[in-house]
Amino acid sequence: MCCLFGLMDCRGYFGAKKKSHILSVLASECEERGTDATGIAYCTNGHLSIYKRPAAAHKLRFRIPGDSRVIMGHTRMATQGNAVRNRNNHPFSGNMKDGKFALAHNGILYNDRLLRCSNGLPKTKIETDSYIAVQLIEQKKALDFSSLKYMAEQVEGTFAFTVLDEHENLYFVKGDNPLCLYHYPRHGVYIYASTEAILTRALNRLRLPLGKPERIALECGDILKITASGQQAMSAFDASNLILPWGYWPLWPDSRKNTGKKQTTEKEYLDELKSVACCYGYSPDAVDRMLASGFTTDEVEEFLYDGGMY
Repeated sequence: MCCLFGLMDCRGYFGAKKKSHILSVLASECEERGTDATGIAYCTNGHLSIYKRPAAAHKLRFRIPGDSRVIMGHTRMATQGNAVRNRNNHPFSGNMKDGKFALAHNGILYNDRLLRCSNGLPKTKIETDSYIAVQLIEQKKALDFSSLKYMAEQVEGTFAFTVLDEHENLYFVKGDNPLCLYHYPRHGVYIYASTEAILTRALNRLRLPLGKPERIALECGDILKITASGQQAMSAFDASNLILPWGYWPLWPDSRKNTGKKQTTEKEYLDELKSVACCYGYSPDAVDRMLASGFTTDEVEEFLYDGGMY
């Protein structure tokens, strides 16, 4: 469980000091969803900058440049990848044909290693499951609706993503994890956090003279782009891959309601696992024998990526 948060000040309503204060308050409220690491991404002088540390948000001092209109943030509760190694923390940097981008993720992806093998993606020192999303976007050499759709339809698990490019375009990719986005159209300001409760507490502390916000409703499968000037554009992706295999992540019982879909997804996962096993020199029959001997599918996956145990 992590938290996304951020600010878009499209018309320069706030000064640098005020933006830094807003981000500090917002980040500290997000600590309820993670204190292992905190990070932000923003653009200044036409270049993307990422500042992140393996520390709780209240221990960091944000210094947002005056020319930065869009700031994207993340507080982390580590599930995969040691937070002490700062490379495992969000936001992550990615490269495309015309520049760089930063990506932050709230959720858990369980097919990252399978995707890295099946798509021929390079190994990396970054251990966090979320980083596969960066690699999938990089594979398309562009950050746009098409590459984000491709990424969102490849990954399996739970997610909400935010992605920022060097032109200060901010993308929201809404899976089945929460996301609350407020818009103050009169002032050209957007503020967001993973939950409305967190956002409300932060705004009550800040007492910003912005009036009543409009909430932008995002559904599972939505992709929203907001430009640096505040213009909105929408797209979508097929969210059916968010149904989890039976028993793989026991934390979300609601995902087990449709037995037919669950069984189909489990079979697809097993077929994919057998396909990937061939990359490591194991036959589909070897996978069946391991399952018959008592291994679970996730134990088989770990067996493959760890190079085998016998």
